[in-house]
Amino acid sequence: MACALTGQPVEKKPAYDWEPIEAEAREAGATSFCSKPLFMSELREALTTTRKKIVEEKQEPVSADFTGKKVLLVEDNALNREIAVEILQEVGLTVDTANDGDVAVEKLRGAAENQYDLVLMDVQMPKLDGYTATREIRTLDNPFVANIPIIAMTANAFEEDKRKSFEAGMDGHLSKPIEIPKLIETLASILK
Repeated sequence: MACALTGQPVEKKPAYDWEPIEAEAREAGATSFCSKPLFMSELREALTTTRKKIVEEKQEPVSADFTGKKVLLVEDNALNREIAVEILQEVGLTVDTANDGDVAVEKLRGAAENQYDLVLMDVQMPKLDGYTATREIRTLDNPFVANIPIIAMTANAFEEDKRKSFEAGMDGHLSKPIEIPKLIETLASILK
């Protein structure tokens, strides 16, 4: 749960509302907004409303079945990789992993035509970042592999970061921490 403090009155005057920053703040993880100066009653209301929303969202079942589909998960953080593998396997995906962009490029360079259906690519990695790895994948000789759908998974959730992902040749962008409904929706749109 994240609350953005705007420094401007939110409901008092329409000229100072948070609508101009709402989309970017929500993409960065904000779930509610509080104006400054911060009053305890306003903070309590924002937290209560957000908590109710989270409980309601958790009650909505997320169901999808991607049995038979194969994904290459590229993630350098071992814990994040382990969690992502569990989530992906729960929805029926067969998961192979790479711990850096250079490993992903080599795996795809030697991949059979139907070995993978999708790549989930971390952006910030120590040896070869996700942008560079994606650009290299897009130049591979095998057209099936070179055109495989690649989805960015990154804590960088601003519009500029999304733009960089698309400019590098990625097909989608998921911000971390990964929201399972958003992940399922993205996978469904690509793996039809």
